[in-house]
Amino acid sequence: MMRRGEPVTALRMRRSIVELEEAFAEEVSRQRRGRESALRAAERRRHRQRLARTHRRGSLRFALLVLTVLITALVVSAAMFASLYLLLS
Repeated sequence: MMRRGEPVTALRMRRSIVELEEAFAEEVSRQRRGRESALRAAERRRHRQRLARTHRRGSLRFALLVLTVLITALVVSAAMFASLYLLLS
């Protein structure tokens, strides 16, 4: 025995299920975009950190190179003047 309100209720339930499915699909899509965005941001952060680390290492290596050249020049100059002193005395 069917009452008059049952087909309307079934239609409402179907519409409700469709709305839930659409909301679920939209939420899954939003979460996927969020994950992709977070991954891109993490990749950009890693790239910036790698560039900064490379720059720091390059600056340190340059400073060590300059220091090595200066110490070498001082040692060579001292050895040269010491040998001149020994030769001329």
